[in-house]
Parts: sequence; structure tokens; C-alpha cells
Amino acid sequence: MAGSTSIAKANATIFGPNVYVFDSNMPAADIQAKATAIFRQMEANQFGIERYALLFKPGTYNVLFDVGFYTQVAGLGQNPDDVLIDGGVNVPAYWMPNRNATCNFWRTYENFAINASPATNNTTTIAVSQAAPLRRMHIKSPNGLWLFQVDPSTGAGGWASGGFMADSVVDNQVLPGSQQQWLSRNNTYGSWANAVWNMVFVGDSNPPSQANFPTDAYTTIEKTPIIREKPYLYITGEDQYQVFFPALQTNTRGPSWTNGSPTPGKPISIDQFYIAQPSSSTAVSINSALDSGKHILLTPGVYKLDDTLRVTKGDTIVLGLGQPSLIPTRGQPALSVADVDGVTIASLILDAGEINSPTLLEVGPPGSSANHASNPTFLYDLTVRTGGPTAGKNDIGITINSRDVVGDQLWLWRADHGAGAGWDTNPTNNGVVVSGDNVTMYGLFNEHHKEYQTVWNGNNGRVYFYQSEIPYDPPCQESWMNRATNGYASYKVGDSVTSHEAWGLGIYSFFRDSPTKLESAIEVPEVEGVKLHHLTTVWLTGVAGSEITHVINGAGGRVYANHPESAMRQTINEYPSTNSPSS
Repeated sequence: MAGSTSIAKANATIFGPNVYVFDSNMPAADIQAKATAIFRQMEANQFGIERYALLFKPGTYNVLFDVGFYTQVAGLGQNPDDVLIDGGVNVPAYWMPNRNATCNFWRTYENFAINASPATNNTTTIAVSQAAPLRRMHIKSPNGLWLFQVDPSTGAGGWASGGFMADSVVDNQVLPGSQQQWLSRNNTYGSWANAVWNMVFVGDSNPPSQANFPTDAYTTIEKTPIIREKPYLYITGEDQYQVFFPALQTNTRGPSWTNGSPTPGKPISIDQFYIAQPSSSTAVSINSALDSGKHILLTPGVYKLDDTLRVTKGDTIVLGLGQPSLIPTRGQPALSVADVDGVTIASLILDAGEINSPTLLEVGPPGSSANHASNPTFLYDLTVRTGGPTAGKNDIGITINSRDVVGDQLWLWRADHGAGAGWDTNPTNNGVVVSGDNVTMYGLFNEHHKEYQTVWNGNNGRVYFYQSEIPYDPPCQESWMNRATNGYASYKVGDSVTSHEAWGLGIYSFFRDSPTKLESAIEVPEVEGVKLHHLTTVWLTGVAGSEITHVINGAGGRVYANHPESAMRQTINEYPSTNSPSS
């Protein structure tokens, strides 16, 4: 009977007090009140230490609530339609002026269906920017999905700078509105309404045409070349928790769970996982579990680590709930992966500590050479953060030495605001350095580092969607020189690379503190096997006299002002210009 189960039991599970497991027998008013109380705590809690996961057992829930920082909302069914939120789950931008969503980071929607009520005009609004992925969603709302929020004082769309959606279905229209950029992978939707600067579609069932780029800022790739959808927690009919581990697939189109068949893969019993708690788990206890062959499930919270978490066995899963943070305290990497097959690292924030780390995540030691093509390592929904909560320091965010690694929604962020955000107080050189061959990235967001944002030295690399703001805060041009060249390119493909391809690259400038110039947003070797499709530079705003002088390798016009349009945005369709357009 509805209402027969007390909500007091919701956070009394094996996952600890910051994970709420709701049952459809709990009173809907109590569920909504709890979710709303968490939102009020987390709405503007941008750099707080609190973390939550709100998990819904299979059933229908007549509730309407909003989602704030460091909150994961997920269904516990094996398929998205097993859980229906009949009312709404939204991300608003009330806390920033003019419904500005450019700081709506660090939240997750996963594995449930939404049917929005008339209370929100039958519309699901998810106004987000980086690190706010939507996965395995079914948006049934009659007026569709909005990726921004309208400012009622002006009638204009508030800024938004996201985002990522994968393996999902939207029955009606997706309206990006003022959303500046987006990666859509393996989705289907009624229609896609518009683009602003850079929207990339990989393996979608019905993407918009890219024929009119750059007027319509769409880039479409027919099939996703290689993917394993992110593992997820679910509950069986016998009330047992398991983690579903999706199968590796190639050349896919559309969601993995539609057409009457579930996502291919296998279940893993929860007893195969060490369930880490921030109040009691240490680097010693977690490493002991890893050494014994356990997977790791990190429950919500902040983990201060006096040693690197070392993944040495193939096929290991390290999975976070509720955006847990790992912070190294002795200048070591937070996490390292041996040169082994099939590791999964998912849903974590890696925060730089006060003592400088050479890297925060190392995938494979230097010199790694093993072939993992049949069982790649996957990195999903990772934030690597230098500064913001504290004045952290590191040289590199993610170092990839292994071959055959796949990234799926990664954000490498040197903080431009928050605690310790300053040219000399939260230093980091590069967001990601790739030395392994055959590395693939879907949704690489990489921002504000002091030298190259991305360094790619491996061959046969592929990047599908790149978003990068170069640093805001060089105090003067002399402080940001690459030998005799103005600034460091955001996207640097090494001079010895002979094969590399990328689609939908957007590089943006806001030189806040000085009239700094960047010579070229992208640098690549001039060889036949290096091809880039749909390149964009944008001058967001900045000190007068600042600019990005060229798009790539000295080609393309400069961006230096908001007016006219050509002064704000420059594009190149294909580089080299003899390339065939991407499919």
C-alpha cells in the first residue's frame, strides 16, 4: 500500500547516510520534501564538502524537485523506464543573476524517465554547463527538454556552457536555446531545435544536418566507433544490489536499451565491491581491497588520501556515487592504473592537494605498450580540478600512457574562481597529456591551464567534441609566452604524430586581466594523416587589445571583440582544406 514505508529508512542502507534509496511505497510528499531540502542546501554550494545520491527503486513517483551541486539522481531499474518521475526533476539557475547557468557544474542524471507536469509547463529544464552528464534518460515531457533557462526579467536565455547527454531518448524537442555547446552521443530525440557555437552529434539516431556549418553549428558523425556504456547500480527483483557492466560495442547508432532489448552486458554482485565510506576508508583500506581483487564503490563524500589508489588488476571498476572527491595529501597522484586490460574509472572528482602532484590520474606507467584493443580502459564523468575548494597544485591533470583508452565526458579545470584561484596560487601546466596510441575521447572539456591545455603525442587519436577556455588570468603577455610565440595553443598535437583526427573543436578566450594575445588556438603537424573538422574560436569578452590571432597553424582570422560577428567568432570547416568533410 502506498505510504506504508517510512522515509526514515531511505538513508539507512549499505551505502551510508548520504545515499537516499527511495521506494514508491514511501509517501510522495516526504520524498519531495527531502529532495527539496537537499536542493536548498546544495543550490549554491559550489565548493562545499557535502555530497548526495538520490536513488529511486523501480516504480512511479509523483514528485517534483530540483537538483543542485554534488547531487546524483539515478534510477535503480535495469532499464530507464523502470523508474518514472511523474512531476519533474529540473536544474534551474536561480542562484546566479539573469538565470546564468555557466557555473551549474557537478551533478548527474542517470537511468530514469521523466514526465514533466503542468507546474513546469510540461517541460524538463536542465540548465547546466560542464560536469553535469545525462545518461540513460528517457525524457517523456510533452514540451521536451530545455538546456537553458529563460531570464524572466529580460525574456532572454541565460548563458549556459555545457554539456553532455548519452544513451538517452527525448520523445519531443531538445531546445538548446542559449546553450553554447553540447555533445550528444547515441541518443534519439523528436527534433533538435538550434545551435549556438559548437554542437557535436556522434552515433545519434536522427541528428540535424551539418551541411550548413558554420551558420548552423552542427557536426555529425554517423556512428560511434567504440563504446562501452558506463556501468550503473541497480536492484534486482529479489531486492539485491548489483552493478551492471555493459558490453563493449563498435559502430553503434542510437541508445543501447531501446528497440525492445536491454543494454547488452553482465551483472556484477555488490559483494564483489568494497563499499568505501569517507568517514572510515583510507588509502590503505582501499588499496587492500584492490589488491584482493575487489571493485571499488566510493560513496558520497571527500576522501583525503595519503597514498595513491593503485589499480593493478585488469577489469577493475572504480565507481563513484554522488560525486565523491579524492584529494592527495602528499603530492602524489590520486589514482594510478597499471598497463592492464579493461579498467573502468567513473564518476569522480580528483582535486589537487596543497602539495604539488605530478599528475592526478595516471593511466599506464611511462613506456606502456600493451595492446588493449579488445578490452580498452574507460574513463567516464571525471572532473580533475585545480583550485576552487582550496588552492591546489599539480603539473598535469590526466596522463595517459596506455594504448586503447576511451574517455567519455572529462572536464580538466584549473579554477578561474573560488579559493586559491590565481596565476601563482593554483598552477597547473596541462589538463591532459596523451602518449598512448589509439586513444579516443568523447567530450573533452579542458580549461585555463597555464601552458597547452591538451598535449597529444600518441598516434591514431580521435576526439569527438572539444571545449576549451584558455586561461583568463595571465597578468601580462610576457608571463604567457611559448618561447617567442604569443601564448600556448589550447590543442597541441605533437610534432612526431602522423595520424590524428578530431571533430568539433571550440576554443574560447576571456583575457580578464591583461591585453594578452594567443597566436593560434590549435597547433598540429602538417602531415597527411592529421585531419580536423569544424574548428571554432570565440572571443567571449576581455581586456581591449586581447585576441586569438589565428584558429590553427597561423590560418583563420582573429577574434578580438563582440562586434561585428566576424570579430567574435571565426571558423574553419576542414583542416587541411583539402580534407573530405566528416561523415
